[in-house]
Amino acid sequence: MKTIGIIGGMSWESTVTYYQIMNETVKQELGGLHSAKILLYSVDSEIERCQAEGDWEKSGDILASAAESLEKAGADFLVIATNTMHKVAPQIQKRIQIPIVHIAEVTAEELKQKHITTVALLGTKYTMTQEFYKEKLENAGITVLIPDAQEIEVVNSIIYDELCLGSILETSKERFLQIIETLKNGELRV
Repeated sequence: MKTIGIIGGMSWESTVTYYQIMNETVKQELGGLHSAKILLYSVDSEIERCQAEGDWEKSGDILASAAESLEKAGADFLVIATNTMHKVAPQIQKRIQIPIVHIAEVTAEELKQKHITTVALLGTKYTMTQEFYKEKLENAGITVLIPDAQEIEVVNSIIYDELCLGSILETSKERFLQIIETLKNGELRV
């Protein structure tokens, strides 16, 4: 079994989900008391501050240092436990020898296998508006739809003010569903 290196903590809430799914998958495949071989490096909230300030270079340095530590500890490959920070994946990859599993590339593969050619992308405003995620999907021939500017801010706010803190209000859930319905009905931006 390969050892998975996880760079997490950019919301420990999302890191828990990655950890849980990896272990559930291994248990399902191998049965019994099996669990994934995982090394976890949890960074602190300074990443969010770097994002807000547009200091992607510093974010990349912080995560690259974490990646180097995971590689030295024996990780065979890395996973970044948040969509947004895949923006700095190329910067991280330059400093390590082991591969990074890029979430958008894996997502594109899965979508293609299921013959899905158009998707709605919801995430932080950085993920929705910048090219680092969308271009991976588009390069695979997938059309990417995003909400309008006002809805992008709503989604971003819900992510940082609720999801990253481990909660979501019923009104926020309803708002997400409205945004999804709008995108589904073609009232969208490409």
